[in-house]
Amino acid sequence: MSFPALAATRTASAATARTAATPSLAPAPAAPTVGAPLPVLGRDVRVPLAAGGEAGYAALDYAASAPALQRVWDDVAAYAPYYASVHRGAGRLSRLSTDLFENARRTVAGFLDCRDTDQVVFTRSTTDSLNLLAAALPADCRVLVFESEHHAALLPWRHARVTVLDAPRGPRQAVRTLERALAEDGRPGPVLVCVTGASNVTGELWPVRELAAAAHAHGARIVLDAAQLAPHHPVSVRDLDVDWVAFSGHKLYAPFGAGVLAGRTDWLDAAEPYLAGGGASRSVVRRADGAVHVEWRDGAARHEAGSPNVIGAHAVASACRALTAAGWDALVAREQYLIGRVREGLAGVEQVRLLSQFGADAPRVGVLSFVVAGWDGSELAAALSDEYGIGVRDGLFCAHPLVRLLLGGGSGVPGECGAESPAGSLNAVRVSFGAGTPDEHLERFVRAVRELARRGPAAARPVPGNRPAPGNRPAPGNRPAPADRPAAADRP
Repeated sequence: MSFPALAATRTASAATARTAATPSLAPAPAAPTVGAPLPVLGRDVRVPLAAGGEAGYAALDYAASAPALQRVWDDVAAYAPYYASVHRGAGRLSRLSTDLFENARRTVAGFLDCRDTDQVVFTRSTTDSLNLLAAALPADCRVLVFESEHHAALLPWRHARVTVLDAPRGPRQAVRTLERALAEDGRPGPVLVCVTGASNVTGELWPVRELAAAAHAHGARIVLDAAQLAPHHPVSVRDLDVDWVAFSGHKLYAPFGAGVLAGRTDWLDAAEPYLAGGGASRSVVRRADGAVHVEWRDGAARHEAGSPNVIGAHAVASACRALTAAGWDALVAREQYLIGRVREGLAGVEQVRLLSQFGADAPRVGVLSFVVAGWDGSELAAALSDEYGIGVRDGLFCAHPLVRLLLGGGSGVPGECGAESPAGSLNAVRVSFGAGTPDEHLERFVRAVRELARRGPAAARPVPGNRPAPGNRPAPGNRPAPADRPAAADRP
């Protein structure tokens, strides 16, 4: 496709990218008719196995970064020869690149079903988006956030008055907890609630619409961390009635360094620019006293200083169009089928315990975390990779308080993010998948977990990198056994 053909997409109505309200999640049917996975990069990659030979790589760590959709890659490759600086350039390619960049903004706004007065700011990631919003909070703003949030949503609010709420054990309790916290503090001033749409640990969906209603009933605003929701379900800013939404391109099949913060303009326009520099400034003059006077721009440009990542923005917009064209009903139905297959397979393995915050029947996306009796999570993840060519995640998933709660481990038990955890660390294994996952990858995963659980750690298994061999690594004996761990179900 030529770049002029790409640029012509700017005339398409943004309404074509708008999505319907999130469909309800029904239990996975026994044998539904589901479509094929969407083509993604890496589907033909083969990796060596420890015992010899090789296998097609099963990428099952979508919750960290999803592979690029083939369509996204094709769109990026078609544009790359025409790449030029965005904004203020007089050359034809610069003007075409600016067109593409601003059209990407409109496409994302349509994808999120934003209000007419909302704005889309391109950032680097969800983490960057939430830190941008944190930097734009009004003075004396109070922030309410659940302890179960990803660190990207839990940690940015360093200059606000933060109230960390206990992790709820169900959607209704989440709403009641928030309502109680909002009602108990009658102090005047702005209030922001930050909540996830889907857990990056359990995949469970949160009652975003109800939480937004509770926040607004008390005069508060709400930002939705949609990093794990947007790749799996349609997100409508209007329907959910959230004030802002943040997500990452690299989880939305567009891993080219772009993220999004979309929503209301007033707090962002009133704040100092997130970064100071070219693009954010409208006018810079030297005053008579020698100082420099700056007039900052309003709108998205105020917080997009520097040369914009036009390729990243174009990739995100391409992913938005691709998912919309594929049809959310079909994508959700297929994912629910895959979730049902994986959960059914793991339920047949006695040694496996799935982690859940809201209960086994809670609606969820394709993100599941678990532990296997007798196995350290890091060792199990390494065995899945070395022996079966399967890539999963192990550790605490940048949600330490939640994983500690679900595993029954106190703050004194060692545990970190990352695969190379210290011996005896608290950790779990996470499998995550999405629109590009073939059935065979998940069938292989379930079979591998079954075989490894039955066999137990093998001391002779080669271990890559600096990880100690399982036979030389002390078992996490101080952790309570799954049956003895406190359920935490009675927490207020």
